[in-house]
Amino acid sequence: MQTQAQEQDMRHSRNQSHFSAALLAGAIALAIGVGLPHRAEAADFRGVSVEVVGDGTPVLMIPGLNSGMDTWRDTCSALQPQVQCHLVQLPGFAGQPAVEEEAYLEGMRDRLLGYVDSANLEQPVVVGHSLGGVVAMQMAIARPEAVGKLVVVDALPYLGAAQNPAATAEQVNRTAGQMRAAMEAADDASYMAQLIGMLPTQTRTVERLGTLEEWARASDRAVTTQALYEVMTTDLRAEVGRIEAPTLVLASWAGYAPLGATPETVRGGFEAQYAALDGVQIEMSADGYHFLMWDDPQWLRQHVREFVGAAPDTAAR
Repeated sequence: MQTQAQEQDMRHSRNQSHFSAALLAGAIALAIGVGLPHRAEAADFRGVSVEVVGDGTPVLMIPGLNSGMDTWRDTCSALQPQVQCHLVQLPGFAGQPAVEEEAYLEGMRDRLLGYVDSANLEQPVVVGHSLGGVVAMQMAIARPEAVGKLVVVDALPYLGAAQNPAATAEQVNRTAGQMRAAMEAADDASYMAQLIGMLPTQTRTVERLGTLEEWARASDRAVTTQALYEVMTTDLRAEVGRIEAPTLVLASWAGYAPLGATPETVRGGFEAQYAALDGVQIEMSADGYHFLMWDDPQWLRQHVREFVGAAPDTAAR
């Protein structure tokens, strides 16, 4: 007979799998480059590929797990002409070669901070989606003076406690470890079937799904597995209090409605996790799933334009 603690762990594990799916699926956007001025070839910086588009306020745009830089391309276009986008492609995802890192998230944090210094970006706006949002927060925590403004899109300081705020580190690490072990043990077909099966829960924009699958197949399995484990077990809830940059958090809830989520419960969860960050602005999309830049693009662009101080997207109206 199972103990009450064992039953609680099992419920937490089942519920956690739904929220970890938001990072498992990744983001593969269609490569739509129409109307982008001054598009340049992507350059390599310590294994990170960065493409610079436009002029003006520098905005570093970081995609999520298994995601390509084209995740942000349409948003970049909407922010023109007052923004210079630095579109990031993280190693190991969507065909970008993997790099050696003992700790993936911290390694990406340090590489991107190094890029900011190398490119002489003075307090850029840092925008991150999902895993990219976690990396963006880590950048602003490690070097508060290096980040001018911070935009976090559908990411939490501690994904492992998304369903159970009272979960201990031991419980979360055990759940995440079991997930990682199962992913490592699965044969290639089963592993990929799991990833592809989750894609429809990440975006309601059906035309994106084919490319999402292609990019998921092009991502390095070992990097994906390790990066997801780290996102689930990294707890930044107290550390976000060290962030000095004005911070905008854009959140989704509609994708979790089948699990019983409401705007109020999701907002409550986000507010609790960001409680240590003074002045944080949290906005909730009424319609978008995890990939808000595709599912609710006008809403996301309006909030980012106002926050960054970019021109209105007149071409889209």
